[in-house]
Amino acid sequence: MAAASEKHLLIVEDSPDLQHLLGQLLRKEGYTLSTALNGQEALNLLRTMSTPPNAILLDIMMPVMDGITFRDEQRKDPRLADIPVVVMTADSHPESKAARLQVQDFIRKPVDVPQLLAIIERVCG
Repeated sequence: MAAASEKHLLIVEDSPDLQHLLGQLLRKEGYTLSTALNGQEALNLLRTMSTPPNAILLDIMMPVMDGITFRDEQRKDPRLADIPVVVMTADSHPESKAARLQVQDFIRKPVDVPQLLAIIERVCG
């Protein structure tokens, strides 16, 4: 796991615009970022990293591999299983999805910035 002082996040989001906006916001807060457009791209990236990120911001609805399938695959991989995940979703019942996926937290879209920052800070320690 990455050292807490590094504050490295992986954003898995299929919207380039949202990726860009989150990236600008989080870089200003001192985070180093990696990005992926879908779950498969995220898994491929994670498996090549020498040091995993402190946390993953994960969209649920994406092409190629959705967030649910990504999370299932992540939990099967011992090297990746312990990376904390925060789900970002427009789903009307995010609590049940978050519980089913066994993630640290969730945030509804559209994203509430102060809430997102508080969640990320808590999850990253």
